[in-house]
Amino acid sequence: MIEIRGLRKRFAIHNPKAAAEQEGEPDPRQRGRFFHSVESVHLRCEPGQVVGLVGPNGAGKTTTLRLLSGVLKPDEGEVLINGEDLHQCGESVRRKIGFISATTALYERLSVEENLLYFARLYGLSKAESLARVEALCEQLDLSQFRHRRLMDLSSGMKQRTNIARAVIHNPSVIIFDEPTTGLDIMSTETVLNFIQLQRDAGLPVIFSTHHIEEVSLLCDRLSVIVQGHTRFDGPLDQFAGTRDTAAIRHRFMSLCQPESAAVMEEAADDCADLA
Repeated sequence: MIEIRGLRKRFAIHNPKAAAEQEGEPDPRQRGRFFHSVESVHLRCEPGQVVGLVGPNGAGKTTTLRLLSGVLKPDEGEVLINGEDLHQCGESVRRKIGFISATTALYERLSVEENLLYFARLYGLSKAESLARVEALCEQLDLSQFRHRRLMDLSSGMKQRTNIARAVIHNPSVIIFDEPTTGLDIMSTETVLNFIQLQRDAGLPVIFSTHHIEEVSLLCDRLSVIVQGHTRFDGPLDQFAGTRDTAAIRHRFMSLCQPESAAVMEEAADDCADLA
């Protein structure tokens, strides 16, 4: 199970005056010398569930996922992995997490198999365990015919599949995807979505961020919406818009992303309280 409570994270602004003078609507999270990227975020994901994390660009999704994966440490709040505090228990808890980010680097001059074996051994798997995991993941992600080719010779879709295999090579107990289908073609996207379903069917809790409402409708059991660093909804997808219809979900999402008003904030708070 994954649970986060009251996360807050701010970052120092190098040139506050220049940032304040930028064109466009000012972000209320920029206050003084700091940008408060995440101010009040909470969510939970049970075993065998897929939780979709959605929000406008700059809402704080990636910061939230980095906090959730242990890459960043929160200023306030808790990240619990199977009841253990990620930032109190350290490495033993981080090893239970599989974190997939588009910025994760692989070794371009190594083959798919060589990359995966390298990371498997870093995680402490034996040679036999490593080979077995590579075999299974190559089959699940349709990489078998490419496993002996160098990363530099593969398409972006194949590289992303390899990146996913790298992130879960150590059999993590929770999985976090940061926009795993961005920039992928239809076939690679389908492979990634099928892989997420396999993890859910295996009883793992999965959190993934996306900008595609169709993916939310297809995969998610729960939905968490972040707007300007605040959780505006966290609950069952079926109760977000009263249906899994993509048009209805999109309409409800857009209504939560409008400029904040007292009425909208009160409605969002009531939703979260009722569905938590």
